[in-house]
Amino acid sequence: MASAADFIENVRKYRSNASEDTVGKIVKHLGIALQNRDSSLVSCSDQSELDRVRESWCQKKLGSDKSDDELNAIINDVCAEMADEKGHKHRVTFYYLVADKLDKLITL
Repeated sequence: MASAADFIENVRKYRSNASEDTVGKIVKHLGIALQNRDSSLVSCSDQSELDRVRESWCQKKLGSDKSDDELNAIINDVCAEMADEKGHKHRVTFYYLVADKLDKLITL
């Protein structure tokens, strides 16, 4: 089973002060999805994937009350921030960055 140690280095490429405890909570939330390569990554070119991030992560898990347009803008900002990661982005890192932009890291 995946642990925070498996992902903290990638998250810290974007947030040098990232909390290993918070990363661990995201890993725990994602659980079995991290065992499959396809589900452990986020594709910014797949709109249905980004919709899932907005609905399942931002709205359901983080409880964001922002509009769909606001959440889409934040998700697109994260896609742009992670643009150097060619192809797919690590889901744990992506979720961490979205939560950070929403000021929701404390609620995890």
